[in-house]
Amino acid sequence: MPEAPTRFTCSKQFENYPCCHRQWRHSGHCRFVHGYSRSFTLWFAATELDACGFVVDFSSLRPLEQQLREQFDHTFLVNSDDPLLEDWRRLHGQGALDLRVMENVGMESTAALVWDWANALLKERDSGRSCCWAVEARENSRNAAQVRSVPPWFEAVR
Repeated sequence: MPEAPTRFTCSKQFENYPCCHRQWRHSGHCRFVHGYSRSFTLWFAATELDACGFVVDFSSLRPLEQQLREQFDHTFLVNSDDPLLEDWRRLHGQGALDLRVMENVGMESTAALVWDWANALLKERDSGRSCCWAVEARENSRNAAQVRSVPPWFEAVR
């Protein structure tokens, strides 16, 4: 992990979001529907601690946890340009799967999506005092992707 953007940091893990997806462009086995139990680790930073002495009060992350659950818990993730998208929508309508259409279902894009969600929540709630500066999206114990970036609005308040 690179050096944190401020003196005060913490991390929070969200686990056990079983879902399935496929990478239809992949020439190998990833083009088939397959599943993982995704997990996420988020790293937070703050310019100063809050009134309770926290970088981020973990109980205040419930809206983010709900977003993760709605997107990834027992869902089928598909790319927005999947040629079978209409078939997946039909199966969703028939109750065979719980469809979520994403720009890209890969772990790199998923990490970026979760980073965006976390920072939208923190910017609105903390007025720039805290941010999420890294996300690791893990599909299993061996494979993970990370996004590391300090939001420009956080840099401006430092």
